[in-house]
Amino acid sequence: MGLAEISDRIAKAETAAGRENGSVKLIAVSKVQPNARVEAVLQDGHRCFGENRVQEAAGKWPAFREAFDDIDLHLIGPLQTNKARQSFELFQSIHSLDRPKLAKTFARLAQEMGTCPEMFIQVNTGEEPQKAGVLPADTDAFVAECQAMDLPIRGLMCIPPIEEEAALHFALLAKIAARNGLSGLSMGMSSDFEKAIALGATHVRVGSAIFGERTPT
Repeated sequence: MGLAEISDRIAKAETAAGRENGSVKLIAVSKVQPNARVEAVLQDGHRCFGENRVQEAAGKWPAFREAFDDIDLHLIGPLQTNKARQSFELFQSIHSLDRPKLAKTFARLAQEMGTCPEMFIQVNTGEEPQKAGVLPADTDAFVAECQAMDLPIRGLMCIPPIEEEAALHFALLAKIAARNGLSGLSMGMSSDFEKAIALGATHVRVGSAIFGERTPT
């Protein structure tokens, strides 16, 4: 499909939702993609990318940063606490804050390093036992806990269950964010980002529709 077509569809979805063009950030999900495909998107002028694993990002992005300015890198996958320091060095935003232990580690690192990536709390809107994220009923308390640690909580993130209507989960996430005074909504992927934009997404995560199917090695 390509970057240009996805960008055009995002702009049309913004207009249809009565939102300002440019209000939705496109995170090009570059995980498990060959460097040549990522570089082609960089050459097209796009600068916002998402990675799932700290180790993969560490092997890919330092070289790209030397060649391209203003790269905005987002961690969208689960994070082990022992990778937290490295994540601070690599990413401008982290979308997978999902437990108190990780929040405490982030708070300590922020004090120690004097800087902190923008944070999104991952909410397990489908309450799936195999999936990471704070349960909806626990999210208000966790937001307050993180804010009490002075963490820069930008918003909430979710990955709806594959077999359920995504819009119901997007609406739930938006409701939780609104009552907590959070403006950021990281939701929507290649198959459903237009629904997410209609329901208030500020960040959409699109991979295969831009790069083609993933080719893990």
